[in-house]
Amino acid sequence: MPSIGPTPELRAQTRARLAPGAAAGVTEAMIHRLVHAFYGRVRADAVLAPIFDAAIADWEPHLDRMCDFWSSVTLMTGRFKGQPMAAHLRLAGLEAAHFDRWLELFRETAREVCPPPAAAVFIGRAEMIAQSFQLGLAHSRGELPVLRPPA
Repeated sequence: MPSIGPTPELRAQTRARLAPGAAAGVTEAMIHRLVHAFYGRVRADAVLAPIFDAAIADWEPHLDRMCDFWSSVTLMTGRFKGQPMAAHLRLAGLEAAHFDRWLELFRETAREVCPPPAAAVFIGRAEMIAQSFQLGLAHSRGELPVLRPPA
């Protein structure tokens, strides 16, 4: 009996067509350039380097994972497998100022490395991710009230 529904190839084509980065011209090569340029800045930054250096012993696997992450976020490739929120919750000393600096460097790098439409996609996603991580961090520290549904 034939299977019902789209083939894996058709699903992949549909994901690629609907991916936010596809319409903006994001490519795997662009992701690689952005990730490597950005983390080069992070590693040299007085605010962020201590946080990252304490958490990352081997940068090459981390950069590969970040390329997979951004490929999944912008091109919907599904390559990233992981729990980024849990990883960030384990970082000692992580504060809102670190997210602000991370976003500042990310915006600068994206605007330098990518054409404007692609930079806008990356920056928009980065802003949402930073906000989500900050909320998750605040919640894990008990800094946000627990919301209960109305009775």
